[in-house]
Amino acid sequence: MADPKDTNSDDPLGAVDTPTPRRKPKPEVTRIDGQKLKPSTLMMGHGYDPALSEGSLKAPIFLTSTFAFESASAGKRHFEGITGKREGGAEGLVYSRFNGPNQEILEDRLAIWDDAEDALCFSSGMTAIAVLILAACNAGDVIVHSGPLYAASEGFVAKVMAKYGVTYIAFPAGASPEKLDEVMREAKAKAEEQGGEVPLIYLESPGNPTNALVDIEAVKEARDAHFDPERCPIAIDNTFLGPLWQRPLEHGADLVVYSLTKYVGGHSDLVAGSVAGGKKWIDAIRALRNTMGGIADPNTAWMLLRSLETVELRMQRAGENAAKVCAMLKNHPKVEGLGYLGMIEDERQQDIYDRHCLGAGSTFSVFIKGGEAECFRFLDALKVAKLAVSLGGTETLASHPASMTHLSVPEGRRTELGISDNLVRISIGIEDADDLVADFEQALEAV
Repeated sequence: MADPKDTNSDDPLGAVDTPTPRRKPKPEVTRIDGQKLKPSTLMMGHGYDPALSEGSLKAPIFLTSTFAFESASAGKRHFEGITGKREGGAEGLVYSRFNGPNQEILEDRLAIWDDAEDALCFSSGMTAIAVLILAACNAGDVIVHSGPLYAASEGFVAKVMAKYGVTYIAFPAGASPEKLDEVMREAKAKAEEQGGEVPLIYLESPGNPTNALVDIEAVKEARDAHFDPERCPIAIDNTFLGPLWQRPLEHGADLVVYSLTKYVGGHSDLVAGSVAGGKKWIDAIRALRNTMGGIADPNTAWMLLRSLETVELRMQRAGENAAKVCAMLKNHPKVEGLGYLGMIEDERQQDIYDRHCLGAGSTFSVFIKGGEAECFRFLDALKVAKLAVSLGGTETLASHPASMTHLSVPEGRRTELGISDNLVRISIGIEDADDLVADFEQALEAV
């Protein structure tokens, strides 16, 4: 991350280089007789003590903007910890722009899924991504990223960060080790020319909407060969497969990003995001979040706590449904191809999948024979699936990226990334699989 700069040293609440530390957690039961408890078990109570809330089995929603100190001396001690005048940092709660009980419990549980040291929650996935990138970069820096990215992520890097003198170099998701080595050398030279550094390698795997996989291990090897790992973290958007079907921190990533709106929230009724990873990276991001705001609100955090209790069940069911639907689509005469991780045809992509992934997921692309007109007829004929953007909800969703979510991406760039006019993105839900198959079959008859 970029070297922190205290731009308001007279205002401890505005300091960007002294993050508000988390409260000291109570001892947690994470093992029984040496057996490590699974995430699905810990989601039911980890990070919450009913004794602190009148014995309430579930955490209440803490709707407050500020928190009372026990005494004036306790307030002084807290701010001495925040400002660094006393070693050990600060404990407890002070102001809801920084943290709150619901958000802290949520962050504790999010960290468990990826076996991360710490995690942060945000008001949206894009807020998480934007704050992460801003925390990493200084003017003149060069970001290295994979492609395709979610359109808003790509736009933020290419357009917003450009305003601050930050440029980028992109590489295709399936890039070989040789190509990655070439990209790192190019980025290093460009950064030296601009008087900056390469402070961040940002990945999205699988890529949206093509499901193209990035070889995280190969990216780490290339990063380590050209840059100091302590100054250039690898961050990855794991929304399509996380937290159940891919664990990027185990394969060389330093930070993992989610749109919690998708599978974790899972009911299409909230918007939120998160970043998890090593504490040194999280603290730098937390400091900027404290200054800018963007933390998830208490109600959203509470809803996510409830969703985390069933995320494994929902994702498993959706994944099983997707396999059945794709088995039908694969041989349908009006289907040209599938971007489904359970039916990979490219040898390199299959190798990455075998090493990195624990499941094929439930979001995929189907290529309809024809173009936009044929895709529109298919979409308009669906009866169970809903025509909507987003993914990972309990209901099945379908959209046309080239004319919807990725319309802002220049046409040439869309072609380069494989986002064609005959591509429809499908997110399978938890309905009955036979009903979904019947719906897709009848919709294809309209093509």
